[in-house]
Amino acid sequence: MAAPALRVVEANARFYRHTWRGSVISSFAVPFFTLLAMGGGLGRLVDQGAGTGRGAYLGFIAPALLAATAMMTAAGESTYPVVAGIKWTKNYHAALATPIRPPDLVNGLIGFLGIRLIFNLAVYAGIMVLLDAMEVGPALAAVGPAVLTGVAFATPIAAWCATLDDDRALSSFFRFGLMPMFLFSGTFFPVDQLPSFLQPIVFLSPLWHGVELARGAAGVPESPHFPWWVHTLVLVALAVVGLFLAGRNFTKRLHT
Repeated sequence: MAAPALRVVEANARFYRHTWRGSVISSFAVPFFTLLAMGGGLGRLVDQGAGTGRGAYLGFIAPALLAATAMMTAAGESTYPVVAGIKWTKNYHAALATPIRPPDLVNGLIGFLGIRLIFNLAVYAGIMVLLDAMEVGPALAAVGPAVLTGVAFATPIAAWCATLDDDRALSSFFRFGLMPMFLFSGTFFPVDQLPSFLQPIVFLSPLWHGVELARGAAGVPESPHFPWWVHTLVLVALAVVGLFLAGRNFTKRLHT
């Protein structure tokens, strides 16, 4: 990463040092209580019934929730903050008054998001171990695919948000885009339990590829669905194309 992009990472880290308390609930409390409810409540019922066919239910959903948390965190950091930086607070314009260029700005924003994802998801992995969802090794192994999932969402979303004139489309994006992916990308139940005509649609979901990679890394039986490199290639392609489009859109928007 070039020096100007590292300055953007540093600036975001300094800002986050004063605002991190506002993310404690979403980053740490929500994962804890979600896993506790799923494992201690719903998980017991699932395990007593037919189950998933892929081990204990808590161990099945824990790595999937890791990937889903990365998606939601990345979406939160690449939607409203991007629109704000361009339209409302104008802090992106202020950054461009320095030697920083729009691509440096994008690279720095994504770089800091990656660092934050690594930290947050490592804590999440610790919570998984604490709740006996899985051992330390498998829990930490799932962090890497989850971080890749977050980056694969962040770059194209940031590229799209750089083209918006206001935030009216964002609520619909969360409601009709991210939430259905969260619920129907194999996070809570195997995709093969869906009607056969719906399964190919799920295969188009980036979150599903992240979920499958995270489960495979954590050693969940019958995961990943496709060879690991197929899932990885999809996520890497999304991240790279999104990064290119974000750099182009930021340049076009901030230089007009």
